[in-house]
Amino acid sequence: MEKIKKVDIHDKVFEETYTAHIRSNGTSWLGWIPEVPKVKCKAPTEGLLLKTLENKLHQTLTAEEEEWEKQFQADVKSGWLDQLSASALQNYRAGKCYDLETVKKKR
Repeated sequence: MEKIKKVDIHDKVFEETYTAHIRSNGTSWLGWIPEVPKVKCKAPTEGLLLKTLENKLHQTLTAEEEEWEKQFQADVKSGWLDQLSASALQNYRAGKCYDLETVKKKR
């Protein structure tokens, strides 16, 4: 079994860099991106694997962004965010909120 190589893959649209783990598997190459578990690929060459990982990463990030936006819009429409905001304001006014430095000191 070949040693796992780590290769950075930069998504230009989302402006993020991810670390792909790749290895030769005899006659083909296997690759995955641990930070995005849905991204796993197999290809006949290392070069093609890296290109496939890059494409699948972008497709997955795009799908996740669209899903997040859809959920956000549903939350806005349902009024859930208004309830969350009202609860946060109530807690703030009751003195139940702290700045991050205070929270860190309490740990």
